[in-house]
Amino acid sequence: MAYNHIERAQFLAEALPYIQKYSGKTIVVKYGGNAMISEQLRDAVMSDIILLQLVGIHVVLVHGGGPEINAMLKKIGKESKFVDGLRYTDQETIDIVQEVLCGKVNKNLVASLNRRGGRAIGLSGLDAGLFEAKVKNPKYGLVGEIINVNPKIVTDCIDNGYIPVISTVAQGCDAECSYNINADTAASKLAIALKAEKLILLTDIAGLMMDPKDDSTLLPIVHMSDVPLLKKKGIISGGMIPKVECCVEAIRWGVKRSHILDGRVPHSILIELLSDQGLGTMML
Repeated sequence: MAYNHIERAQFLAEALPYIQKYSGKTIVVKYGGNAMISEQLRDAVMSDIILLQLVGIHVVLVHGGGPEINAMLKKIGKESKFVDGLRYTDQETIDIVQEVLCGKVNKNLVASLNRRGGRAIGLSGLDAGLFEAKVKNPKYGLVGEIINVNPKIVTDCIDNGYIPVISTVAQGCDAECSYNINADTAASKLAIALKAEKLILLTDIAGLMMDPKDDSTLLPIVHMSDVPLLKKKGIISGGMIPKVECCVEAIRWGVKRSHILDGRVPHSILIELLSDQGLGTMML
C-alpha cells in the first residue's frame, strides 16, 4: 500500500509542470466509440475532465452518439444506411439524430459530469448558431459541411466556470433545416475557432500505426509534412483518413497540437496531458 502512495505522489509531482503549462488553456476533446459505451471508460473520461477543470484547464467536450442513433432507428424500424462511411440522413433520420444527440446523449453526459462534482452545461451546434453549415453533398442527404463557427456561447460558458458539452447538429444556412455533422470535423472546427491548445480525438485504436493490426508499430509523432507520403503508402487509409485530416486542419489553422488517443485505455486523457509517457499519436 505504501508503494501505491509513493506512485501516486510521483505522478502528482510529474504532473505539476504540465498543470502549470496548460492552466488557463483550452483543450477540445472529441468523445465517442468504446469510451462512451463502456461504463468503466465513461467514468474515467468524466473523472479526467473534472480533474482538469479543477486544476484550471478548460475542457470542451464534443460528442457523437452513433450507437444510440442506430438503436433508436432500429426501434422505429428504420434501417441505418451509410454512404462513403457517412450516415445517409433523410428528414426522418435527422429528426432522430437531433432528438438523440441533442437530447438523451447530451443531457446524460451533462448529468454524469454534474453527479461527479463538475459544472457542465449542454449545448448543440444549433444554440446561438454555434455551427452553421451547408449541405455537404446531396448523395449524403442532410449531412452538413460547417462553413462558420460562432464560439461565443462556448467561451461564455468557460468564462463562467462551466464545462461545455456539445452535440454535433448544425444550423442550416442554405436552407431552413438542421444538418448532421461528423463529430471529428466539428471538434476540429471548434478547436480552431477557440484557438485551443490541443485537439484530442478519442478512438478505438492505439493511434496511427504502420501496421493497423500491430500496436507495436504505433507512430507516436507525425509531422504534417509526413502525411502525404503516409497516405501514398497506404499507412493512412480508411477511417483514419478523415481523423488525420481533421488533425492536420486544426494544426494548420493554429491549434498547437492534435492527438489521436486510444479511448479504450482508462484515463488516457490524463496520461497524455499530465505525464511524461504520453499515449497515441501526436500530430504537429
